[in-house]
Amino acid sequence: MLELDEAELRTWFGFGVAGNFAGHLEQAGEAADFVNVRSGTDEGIEAPKGIFPWYAPGDDGFLGEFPLSHDAILLPQSDTPLNLQIEPEVGLACRVTWQGDTVVSLQPFALGAFNDCSIRRPGAPKISHKKNWGPASKGVAAQFFDVGDLTPDGPTSTLRLVCHLRTADGTEHEYGVDSPLLGYSYYGEVLLDWITERLANQKGSAETPLEDVGALMAASGHPSNVLIGIGATRYTELGESTFLQPGDEAIVRVYDTASDTFSELRQKVSSR
Repeated sequence: MLELDEAELRTWFGFGVAGNFAGHLEQAGEAADFVNVRSGTDEGIEAPKGIFPWYAPGDDGFLGEFPLSHDAILLPQSDTPLNLQIEPEVGLACRVTWQGDTVVSLQPFALGAFNDCSIRRPGAPKISHKKNWGPASKGVAAQFFDVGDLTPDGPTSTLRLVCHLRTADGTEHEYGVDSPLLGYSYYGEVLLDWITERLANQKGSAETPLEDVGALMAASGHPSNVLIGIGATRYTELGESTFLQPGDEAIVRVYDTASDTFSELRQKVSSR
């Protein structure tokens, strides 16, 4: 297992993949946001919709706020009710190879439990506006699996991702569907090649919720490491319709069916 150092994490660029697990966008009520986004197919499998930033070190705006926490989700200040939802994901740590201002390759070296927690804001102009509202707005496990081989028969082939919600009264509920990592639409080299292409060519527009993530990365000083949320899995019926309340505990776990090892993230939801 690999220990994630917070000081080092603050130097990593953070972004996510939208629409990489069949059915999630529809459950999250966000499929309509991508009506103007075309995605291709690979061997009959629909590609993800795009990539989006959630942390850009050195950025002068909200993306420059370090949002990661191992143990807490802080509710943002608001005069209106906020619909916060766990997004159980695999976080993938990669080393970046640059050629000028262009990313030419991503080399994975670790992965683990990640909560790409989101505020459901209908009409938000960009995905990033739902992702980073300040400190402790999303979560990452303190330990990751030390893994560089993402091939279908490699060491991640026995890993699964699951999510539970423990409410303030102590009751635990299944929140995300227990899913194999190989159940992602794009995974392994296919996913990494697609992300590399998107970093070079996704420019975003006013008609879509996407942005020029590659340019944001270059402006952040050409970081040597990135943390990628590779997509949220499907919700259970309860997870699809239940938002977080103060005192709740979000539990996201990546576990190995071939052993007792796991990467686990537990986060308490609290008001500021």
